[in-house]
Amino acid sequence: MSDAPWWRGAVTYQIYPRSFMDTNGDGVGDLPGIIDKLDYVAGLGVDAIWIAPFFRSPMADFGYDIADYRDVDPLFGTLDDFDRLLAKAHQLGLKVMIDQVLSHTSNEHAWFKESRESRDNPKADWYVWADAKDDGTPPNNWLSLFGGCAWQWEPRRGQYYLHNFLTSQPDLNFYNPDVRQSVLDNVQFWLDKGVDGLRLDAINFCYHDRELRDNPPKPADKRVGRGFSPDNPYAFQYHYYNNTRPENLAFLEDLRALMDRYQDVAAIGEISSEDSLATTAEYTSGRRLHMGYSFELLTNDFNAAYIRSTVQNLEAQMLEGWPCWAISNHDVERVLSRWGNGDASVRLANMLSAMVCSLRGSVCVYQGEELGLTEANVPYEDLQDPYGITFWPTFKGRDGCRTPIPWNDGVNAGFSVGEPWLPVPAEHRALAVALQDAEPHSALNGFRAFMTWRKSQPALRWGDIRFLDTPEPVLAFTRRHGNDTLLAAFNLSHEAVETSLAGMDAAIPINGHGLAHGDLSNGRLNLPGHGALFARIG
Repeated sequence: MSDAPWWRGAVTYQIYPRSFMDTNGDGVGDLPGIIDKLDYVAGLGVDAIWIAPFFRSPMADFGYDIADYRDVDPLFGTLDDFDRLLAKAHQLGLKVMIDQVLSHTSNEHAWFKESRESRDNPKADWYVWADAKDDGTPPNNWLSLFGGCAWQWEPRRGQYYLHNFLTSQPDLNFYNPDVRQSVLDNVQFWLDKGVDGLRLDAINFCYHDRELRDNPPKPADKRVGRGFSPDNPYAFQYHYYNNTRPENLAFLEDLRALMDRYQDVAAIGEISSEDSLATTAEYTSGRRLHMGYSFELLTNDFNAAYIRSTVQNLEAQMLEGWPCWAISNHDVERVLSRWGNGDASVRLANMLSAMVCSLRGSVCVYQGEELGLTEANVPYEDLQDPYGITFWPTFKGRDGCRTPIPWNDGVNAGFSVGEPWLPVPAEHRALAVALQDAEPHSALNGFRAFMTWRKSQPALRWGDIRFLDTPEPVLAFTRRHGNDTLLAAFNLSHEAVETSLAGMDAAIPINGHGLAHGDLSNGRLNLPGHGALFARIG
């Protein structure tokens, strides 16, 4: 129905391998576990999978601190396991995207071990090193997103190194051409293996200000974080100089030139900047990234006006690129808890999935969204996330969205025969895949029904978008592709609503999408609580 590349309008299912399926009984998910459950993923009706890092790592940040970009950590399996995973996914018609963490490495990486030894070794300039001020303090006021100063003293060199994240995640120096080429060579290794795309972690953090200028202070009323703790001092600054530097654009073009040598591959950039929507538009223009997504729908803001203005703002700026939306991932509170206000109903779960999958763009859904999982309450003594441990108790970190997938309601929820690395809450076992499979009106079966229906709707996959002027709590817009125009309307509240939709008198409602559907008659829209309506126009 379209000559669009596979990734345009695709729904990508994010797999956090530690928590997906464990096959060797150590309590941590692995690549063979993903292989075992690929039939389940394909049966969801999604187009692709994105696998969070599985590379060799000391796991200080659970794989986002990479010690060897070209090998699988033994915790997850082997390179042969990955090859089998890739082959089976392709047999099932699933594309495979992998995380690439390019801005920094682990301090256990061979590059850093050499770089830290002296100021004149072959890797001496591969990381961001700087002298102390005359009084011994760090070179500037930059802060780490994970709390505290972004500079760590290294006695071997008598210098500080930059870490925008954990102290064990030193930042690479992208001003060094050998670094850039080596990073691209690592990417090429996986492209040669046959992966279909890359999710680029913190891609706007590759470059820093060469002059090491101080970040300016941010007024208290502007300290609204996107994806980090509200009491984190990181929010006290405008981060103009430690990330999102203009030099990054040329690197993105080099990365795109590499990817253009391969057929049907795509890159999604994770972008968190002072103006993430503007940066997303900039990073996806020309021959740069294929898609970009930010944290703008991963916040606590949940109302029709906010969603409408966010999408419209990006649409106004993104004249060439293609958006990608997400309402949950491995870094934020699960959407049913974040937006549900205590309501974890099947209706809400299905409506939210349908809403985000009806916006113009591609979509990343996070494992467990299809089950209607809520945020798990992980006790302090069971916390694993260094971010949560640092900011406890005002911020509990990211463990609550990373607990294992419940496959059944038995011991350890069928995830592992061993003790899981994070506990599985009882309320998740009650939402297990095996139980929802057998329930026709479950969140899981509603998700499957909508994804199957969506694939038959070119307007939802590739069409343009125009928002209608509707009062809260109704979000309504049209999607048009060629001669096909759909109306989509969503009730963001748990109470039934009625409102007028001017000019929609002739729209014909569509059923069969697995949602609690409303009614449209004589220009009057009626929606049940957390209901939706799709209608064909003309």
